[in-house]
Amino acid sequence: MPELPEVEAARRAIEEHCVGKKIAKSVVADDSKVIDGVSPRDFEATLAGKTIVAAHRKGKNMWVQLDSPPFPSFQFGMAGAIYIKGIAVTKYKRSAVKDTDEWPTKYSKLFVELDDGLEFSFTDKRRFAKVRLLDNPVSVPPISELGPDALLEPMTVDEFYNSLNKKKIGIKALLLDQSFISGIGNWMADEVLYQARIHPLQIASSMSKESCATLLKCINEVIEKAVEVGADSSQFPSNWIFHSREKKLGKAFVDGKKIEFITAGGRTSAYVPELQKLTGNQAAKAVGKSSNSVDESENEEATDSRKSKVPRGRKPTVKKPSSNRKSKGSDDESNNDEDDDNDDDKSLKKTRGGKNPPPRSKPKGTKENDDQKKKTKGRKTTAKRKTEETDDEDDAGNASGSGDDNDNEEDQKVMDKKRGKAGALSKGKVGSGQNGKQRKKMAK
Repeated sequence: MPELPEVEAARRAIEEHCVGKKIAKSVVADDSKVIDGVSPRDFEATLAGKTIVAAHRKGKNMWVQLDSPPFPSFQFGMAGAIYIKGIAVTKYKRSAVKDTDEWPTKYSKLFVELDDGLEFSFTDKRRFAKVRLLDNPVSVPPISELGPDALLEPMTVDEFYNSLNKKKIGIKALLLDQSFISGIGNWMADEVLYQARIHPLQIASSMSKESCATLLKCINEVIEKAVEVGADSSQFPSNWIFHSREKKLGKAFVDGKKIEFITAGGRTSAYVPELQKLTGNQAAKAVGKSSNSVDESENEEATDSRKSKVPRGRKPTVKKPSSNRKSKGSDDESNNDEDDDNDDDKSLKKTRGGKNPPPRSKPKGTKENDDQKKKTKGRKTTAKRKTEETDDEDDAGNASGSGDDNDNEEDQKVMDKKRGKAGALSKGKVGSGQNGKQRKKMAK
């Protein structure tokens, strides 16, 4: 991406080859996303016959000064570039145009032919650039909002330290802020921080004056070297992180040390953890955070291990329905039972003239009355056992005893079985007298 060195290379090329020459012809692309605030026809009419006086730059912006305003201004964006036909201006990956390509290329946004036949073009493949006509570029945005130029307006150590001391944000995010210092982009920020051995997330205000001085020195050295070689990345020093910052994780190394990638200032950032470490309170927090992460990981592994080991013979735990659902179902069942009871009571009242019927014996093979079932619920087994014991004790005296209307059919079956009789006794003939009263009392 074009940053200060690339834009400076373009400015120097225009200054060297185009200053003093008159514009004979221009072609402006019909692209309102890039050509900002003026129609292509008006743009072409404004440039016709004008002489190029100078080329200026601030940060990543350049403008060409003519013998009269307005002046064409270029904000390079992500892939903007200046090319002069037959002259090598600069080389960087996303804006490279081959010699065999058509001229001007289909990506050309402004094509200019000078009176001596020289031609240059501003191209933009990705259409994030802006080309404008401005009377005084330095007095209006975006140039008026820029901070000091990193090359042309270098700060002193004291100025730089005092400026950083007021900023409580990550140092890389601050370097990318064009209102703080203009011209530094993503690759340059990674490079200067690597050279200065500073972590990209280090809070600016926490940096010592010594660290600030080292960083300022690295900014100046990296910019000067990049500008010196015309932004030709093939000539950048071999120990720069630049050459490996676009490689995949695990394959990126610089001087034999592993490069890792994080997000800093909203951008993917390459750094070397072995050399670029957080300092001060951030270092302590990072250690604590790392320790907590390890503990949490170990706890999760232990929990997963326990869950995976199910004892032999034990079924895996099945999630029970919620209490709300369960209680609702229970309520529905009890309501249904009550409705059935009420229906039975109503039908009996009708048959008996509206009065509650007296207890009656059940025919063989039928169920107990629902009311009696509720009363004896939970005590049925005990009642049976006590009844059986009483019957055994009084067996001799009650062999031919008379029945009671409220005797339980189930009790009679048990007695028959224990006495070894072949068939059931006739209805109402089991037990009499005291025994019948005791059974009735127990059933209640």
